[in-house]
Parts: sequence; C-alpha cells; structure tokens
Amino acid sequence: MKIAFFDSGIGGLSVLHHAMGMLPREEFIFFADEENVPYGTKSREEILQFVDEAFKFLIGQKVSAIVVACNTATSVAVKKMREKYSLPIIGMEPALKVALDLYPERKVLVAATAITITGEKIFELIERLDAKNFVELKALPRLVEFAERQEFNSAEVENYLRGELADYDFEKFSSLVLGCTHFNYFKDTLRKILPSQVKILDGNAGTVNELIRRTKLKSARAKEFSSVKFFYSKKLVTDAAELARLEKYLKRLDDMEALT
Repeated sequence: MKIAFFDSGIGGLSVLHHAMGMLPREEFIFFADEENVPYGTKSREEILQFVDEAFKFLIGQKVSAIVVACNTATSVAVKKMREKYSLPIIGMEPALKVALDLYPERKVLVAATAITITGEKIFELIERLDAKNFVELKALPRLVEFAERQEFNSAEVENYLRGELADYDFEKFSSLVLGCTHFNYFKDTLRKILPSQVKILDGNAGTVNELIRRTKLKSARAKEFSSVKFFYSKKLVTDAAELARLEKYLKRLDDMEALT
C-alpha cells in the first residue's frame, strides 16, 4: 500500500520513522511543504489552502491513505479534508490521554505551536477528557526553526528551552506532551532540563496505530525496508546532499525514540 505522510516541514519525519519500523513492507511518500514552513505562524485560511494543494498532489500520486503528520495542520484542516476527500485521513493528536491515564493525579504540560494551543481541537480534547484542571499549554515556536536548520542541542536551544520552561514547577507535573512533531528532535535536551519523574510523550505511536486500524494493515518487525520517496512542495527530492540531510534527521530520530 502507498501511504503519504504530510507535514509543513521535517517534523513529520518522526511519524514516518515510527511507521517505517511498524510497517516495513509498505510504500511511503513523505511530503514536506518546505516552501511554506512554518505553518504555526500562518493564518488558518493560508494553512487550509496549503493543505488542500498538498492533498490534491498526493492523491494524484495514487496514495491509499494520508497521515497529516503535523499537529498544526491537523488542528486547522483535517476536518475539512475528511469532508472533501474519501480516502483514510489520519491526523495527529497530542498524547494527552496517555499521560492522564498513566498519572491521573498530576498535571500535564502540552507544548506545541501557538496556533495548535489556541485552536478548538486541543480544547475539545481537554474537555472530552475532563482534564481542564490538569493541563497547561505552552507554545515553543522557535523549536520549529531550530529543527528546520538541524540545530538540535546547541547552547542556544538549551537556553531557549530553559528560559521558556523556567516558570513551571515541574514537581507538580507528570509529563511533557510534545504537541508538534518538530519537537521530537529535542528529547535529549528536554531530558537534560526536566526532572527525572517528568516523562516526555509524543503522539507518534498512537497515530501509526490509528493508521494500521483504518487501513487494516498488519504491523511487522521484519528485515525488509520500507520504500520512501521524499517531496518538497511537490518536487521530488533527488539531490544526493539533500537526501543525506534527510537521512541525518532519521538517524537523529533513531537516537531520540527511546528517550521518554
């Protein structure tokens, strides 16, 4: 089956990376809208237009399902895309339920882009889980910029995160939920900053499990390797240096996946 993973940039590689481990026999397309990244600073109308244009292209590539591996695009556009297109469309959802189920008596901090933490979808999720008194929301927009230029654990990244998280009493928190796929590249720096009892959770496993459920695919841990084509805003990536850059992201995700 040919499955597309769509993101504004390279954050969605973290979801693709998880899927490659679970579904090694499938054919994947990864579409990064590099001409318009980041989405978190765009208007909702612009994001809807960008996502719709990407969907038209991906459907033209004969994909059987699309994973919107971007929390911002999920928040703004997934509902309308499902109304418009008939193929399975899987969006991202912060792993808030996982955090609350694991540690029901402690607070959870959800970090995402500004447009995600002010959108209806996150508040609907909090209300559905009856978690208003247990959830705080924090925008960390510069992490998207850092990730796009492969600046993962510099002093500037660490200082930024320490400054943004300084006001939280993490003794009251059980988890930091990563509500933006770009944030998965910074788990080692976050682990360095956060107290040991604060777990770092993301929605990748839940998203891939939902993909498997919706498409009725069978997960497998095989020696086979998934076939992947990369596109930057409709342009097939063939340049050796750029493919090496993408491989560097995937290698980083190998290192980050085990950190919690």
